[in-house]
Amino acid sequence: MKHVVVIGAGQAASAFAFKLRALGHKGAITLIGDEPALPYQRPPLSKAYLLGDMSRERLFLRPQSSYDEADITVRMGAAVTSIDPKTQQVYLGGEGIAYDELVLTTGSAPIRLPAQIGGDLQGVFCVRTLADIDAMAPYFIENRRVLIVGGGYIGLEAAAVAAKRGLHVTVVEMAERILQRVAAPQTSDYFRALHHSHGVTLREGVGLTQLNGDDHVTQAVLSTGETLDVDFVIAGIGIRPNTALAEAAGVKIKNGISTDAFGATSDPHIWAAGDCASFPIGDTRVRLESVPNAIDQAEIIAQNIMGAGIVYHAKPWFWSDQYDVKLQIAGLNTGYDTVVTRVGDKPHSVSHWYYCGETLLAVDAMNAPRDYMIGKRLIEAGKSPASDVITNPDTVLKSLLS
Repeated sequence: MKHVVVIGAGQAASAFAFKLRALGHKGAITLIGDEPALPYQRPPLSKAYLLGDMSRERLFLRPQSSYDEADITVRMGAAVTSIDPKTQQVYLGGEGIAYDELVLTTGSAPIRLPAQIGGDLQGVFCVRTLADIDAMAPYFIENRRVLIVGGGYIGLEAAAVAAKRGLHVTVVEMAERILQRVAAPQTSDYFRALHHSHGVTLREGVGLTQLNGDDHVTQAVLSTGETLDVDFVIAGIGIRPNTALAEAAGVKIKNGISTDAFGATSDPHIWAAGDCASFPIGDTRVRLESVPNAIDQAEIIAQNIMGAGIVYHAKPWFWSDQYDVKLQIAGLNTGYDTVVTRVGDKPHSVSHWYYCGETLLAVDAMNAPRDYMIGKRLIEAGKSPASDVITNPDTVLKSLLS
């Protein structure tokens, strides 16, 4: 019986392991994770969990009993130090574990503020793990001053929680506008206005030069020369895929761990899924940082390890919760040249539709779940309604699916 080992114990790992067992795999399955907690949901960390609206127990994907019943061995708090593809073993220090098939779901790590500018001071946090959130949660006290570095979705979600908790919030974004890397100016404008309405100070085109303090951060120096008194700092400046183990083992790396359309890496017995993995879509190679991708990709790999030979066709979708606004994104907006707006029939309801020429690429839907669902189905079906049809308030979107 094949022993399948999974390095990384997050959403992709859990989805893979239970799918593999459900498909009838009779051999051993071992999940190895360097965090002490069982696999848990990450998206609520910067939203409901940080806000106090979700308990710790509800974060966990499954209880220990589920792994026991499925005969899945979970090794938590265990760091894999190396992989030996020749002998097909992974090492936890001096302990070797043999595998027949190895799945890498090593995820990604936050980019931290450099120590030379004060990034190692106490009171400077990232938003990535359960431990990160538990460490920063006691700082969320009314009237405290928080600086958030980075105006992407993670930074803005943290800003929303802080504002709702009554803190004084300043967000600095080095780029010309918030969400510049991931969204059109129209979506940036929407969320800028939203945060302004909740008292958040947004400083765009402004970077962080230095954090000061003896042991604990007390002051931030901005690229403009201004100084801000702060009680704590949250860095949301991006993530990097965790590829070091794979690279040291000789696995090909390209924008993450490079996989083919089946999820296999350059090593015939090593696979990769989730944030750490890049894969082909058409003529390009992408790496999707999303829960749906992690689950879908992992379950395809489980099927392919069982011999199915199924090509992974990604259906990208994402979401973000800020205040009373739910943003839902369908598709990938890479290469767009036009954005059109459809105004919803409810307060703060609007959607932005991305086109390249006449081809619909993606939709950003704010408090517009119908627009999101129709847009997602259109994109997946390869249908591209004319942009003036989308903007026409008399258009019944559902009719575009027929």
